[in-house]
Amino acid sequence: MYDWNDLKAFLAVAETGSTLTAAQALRVSQTTVARRIAALEAATGLNLFERRQTGYALTPVGEAMLGSAAAVREAADRFSEAASASSREVGGTVSLTTMEIFAVTILPPILRDLRAEHPGIHIQLDTSDEQRDLASGAADIAIRSSKQPTGAGLVGRRTADNPWTVYCSRDYADRHGIPHSREQLAAHPFIGGGGGVWGPYQAWLRQYGLEDSVVMKYDTGTGLLAGVRSGMGLTILPAFIADREPDLIRCIPPKKEDTTGLWLLTHERLRHVPRVRLVLDFLAKELTRLAREG
Repeated sequence: MYDWNDLKAFLAVAETGSTLTAAQALRVSQTTVARRIAALEAATGLNLFERRQTGYALTPVGEAMLGSAAAVREAADRFSEAASASSREVGGTVSLTTMEIFAVTILPPILRDLRAEHPGIHIQLDTSDEQRDLASGAADIAIRSSKQPTGAGLVGRRTADNPWTVYCSRDYADRHGIPHSREQLAAHPFIGGGGGVWGPYQAWLRQYGLEDSVVMKYDTGTGLLAGVRSGMGLTILPAFIADREPDLIRCIPPKKEDTTGLWLLTHERLRHVPRVRLVLDFLAKELTRLAREG
């Protein structure tokens, strides 16, 4: 069986008469094109080109093989078009569960773009603070902040590092300054709560003896964000969200042990269901892109 990339190089050089021009068309190096031509000739045992000072010219054997190679390309193109059409036609409802704070910050533009590219997909978004059991079918996909997700049959990928640390608003910093050490934090009020955020947040406060610094608690993640944006005090937030908030300032660097991962999860029985696979791949691509952009 011949390598399709070698056949593509053969066709490109046959059509342009030059490894340089072929390389530009294929967006690879000229050396790669020359190596692929040599590999195809070695695999077939045929001399397909005459190497001339003016470029590459097909030998009679190469001319005879050209039609067959072009037919392979046409078949590959038809396959690619059919696969793209099938992907566009995938439809159905996919249930997605995550903390409210993720649902109202990073997800809306991602879901907007998903809808634009795949109008047949309908997202049912669950922002309950209760962690849904994917094994029982409570949701198809979950986005979770965790050091290592646990659960029977879970499969997925870590799309980003997600450290937790202290933030304040720019307005608060102008009026009260920014604490730059854990010792200085005790002199500042904290805003607590935040629904699903509160578990890791409270553990962070307990670790550093700051639970008594909480002066107000919100029931939801959106409330927590509104409180810290208003300049009421400090709060603990996942950096993947807070670092993208233009009104917020990171007060202290996170410790390594305070870093979780942002995980994209599903159950093993759903991983190959077309509509679920499509949404998983789209979310993974966009979350990874955000992580690389910082």
